[in-house]
Amino acid sequence: MTSTAKHPTLDKVNLPSDLRQLSEGELISLSHELREFLISSVSKSGGHLSAGLGTVELTIALHYVFDTPNDKLIWDVGHQAYPHKILTGRKDRISTIRKKNGITPFVTRTESEYDAFGVGHSSTSISAALGMAIAAAINNDEKRTIAIIGDGGITGGMAFEALNHAGALDANLLVILNDNDMSISPNVGAMKNYLAKILSGKFYTTVKKGSKKVMSNMPSVWELARRTEEHVKGMIIPGTLFEELGFNYIGPIDGHDLPTLIQTLSNLKDLQGPQFLHVVTQKGKGYSPAEADPVGYHGVSTFDPDRENLPKKAPSSPTYTEVFGQWLCDIADDNDKIVGITPAMREGSGLVQFEQEHPDRYFDVGIAEQHAVTLAAGMACEGLKPIVAIYSTFLQRGYDQLIHDVALQNLPVLFAIDRAGLVGPDGPTHSGSYDFSYLRCLPNMVIMAPADENECRQMLTTGIHYDGPVAVRYPRGKGPGVAISDTLECIEIGQAIKVREGKDIALLAFGSTVTSAIKVAEELNATVINMRFVKPLDGKMIKEVASAHGTLFTLEDNVVKGGAGSGVNEFINQYSINVNVFNIGLPDLNLEHGSREELLEEAGLDVVGIKKSIEQYLINH
Repeated sequence: MTSTAKHPTLDKVNLPSDLRQLSEGELISLSHELREFLISSVSKSGGHLSAGLGTVELTIALHYVFDTPNDKLIWDVGHQAYPHKILTGRKDRISTIRKKNGITPFVTRTESEYDAFGVGHSSTSISAALGMAIAAAINNDEKRTIAIIGDGGITGGMAFEALNHAGALDANLLVILNDNDMSISPNVGAMKNYLAKILSGKFYTTVKKGSKKVMSNMPSVWELARRTEEHVKGMIIPGTLFEELGFNYIGPIDGHDLPTLIQTLSNLKDLQGPQFLHVVTQKGKGYSPAEADPVGYHGVSTFDPDRENLPKKAPSSPTYTEVFGQWLCDIADDNDKIVGITPAMREGSGLVQFEQEHPDRYFDVGIAEQHAVTLAAGMACEGLKPIVAIYSTFLQRGYDQLIHDVALQNLPVLFAIDRAGLVGPDGPTHSGSYDFSYLRCLPNMVIMAPADENECRQMLTTGIHYDGPVAVRYPRGKGPGVAISDTLECIEIGQAIKVREGKDIALLAFGSTVTSAIKVAEELNATVINMRFVKPLDGKMIKEVASAHGTLFTLEDNVVKGGAGSGVNEFINQYSINVNVFNIGLPDLNLEHGSREELLEEAGLDVVGIKKSIEQYLINH
């Protein structure tokens, strides 16, 4: 993969110290080879592509100018950090990315000394970098701290909270905005690059600081100078906001012009106080299919890099995400009060068709989960029927709003929670392992978990008609493949169903574990209950099953601690029911990345693992 004939310059670079030995011409060759290497590698392994292609030159320039790992690079959203991984000692393992026992999909502190801060969610880099910059100042350490935020991360409120704080301090912090949603016009690009070099130079900043000190005692002159500077900058630099926050704003500059990047970063390296560099890049840069379709090539399975587009998927049974997307369109056709909300996950959460059919009722709030939840609460107050389509791991970021703005006020907001349970290749930062636990403790909350695709559609319909907060949580990928009804049917709140009659032991299964429970029960002649509701539990069914079986086993793809099984335990204790109960679910540890099937096996939640746990319990008791 790294043949000398194809990547002669990249072959010489295993660490940033090697990169710093290269000439400017070799650095440009390195950028071309690194881009080719990235395309070739991801085409074989799958993974995130578009964002990394856009950060090739920026990554090279950062490691060339700064003394990494002593100087700290804090990447926001690990999608853009594949080139960073390749240049920091992981080139020969990049083909293992996102695979079990391979390198991690995102930046991880335990993997490399060059990974200064772990990241999976977005908008965290500036806060972390500011913390490190403050620590460096307290420790009298001259190391530099650089936050690279982009790929939508700047839309998160946390990023602006950190900017607001950083601008009030004198910490030596450089924030780089990797802006890949706009381009620099060819006719003004050279001028903007020239201005960036001038404005980041020592002469300009020295004069600027000196003039402020001199004119500070002359209010009328100082005010005139300030306004003149803002007026000029307003014409040529869109940075007034960041200047007002206390940053020295530089840019925008072409993020693919390596010499300009190196010169600008070299100038900024020696400046004191908070600096803000605006870099414009193109997602998918250098690979025409990804340039034309950066969303499609954001996260890819294996593909043929010589094709002009990704292969079309063969028709198959729909995923849970697709079931939700179709249901949303159907229910919105019947009810003009339905609105759909997503925190920057239109494709991932299945809202593409809804946006096309009902654009006036579709709201993408950016990477702002807190805002998404409270926005829905406000809509619900005024009679709309808001549906928040969100990943389980991302709902965690809006938890305070979920408690105070929705549950406490008992507002009818429906949460369609995708990627529940183990997700797979994206690793523990993206696993939805905790939602049963963090939702179950909230008063007024109804929680449903479908066993199959049709039940998912029924639960969503039930939720939209319920006058209070509701969560329907479903896993990534496909269900068992049952037929899906075209009708919009409701089910009774809090009612479980018996799907298999057996003897001695009963399996109380929640959500996606029902399919595995049935297979295990056929081997052990066990009763199986599809619990359907985590809250409220079907107490009548639990009492009935407990009276006829010696042991109950609860199954869930959520952590055991505080999960659905814990709810069953509490019910058994509350009514002093004489029955043994054993909870089977995710362990109290972070499972690393791998396929969903591999992780279920590791957690003991596949058919073999569930059967083994049951048999071991029965032997010991």
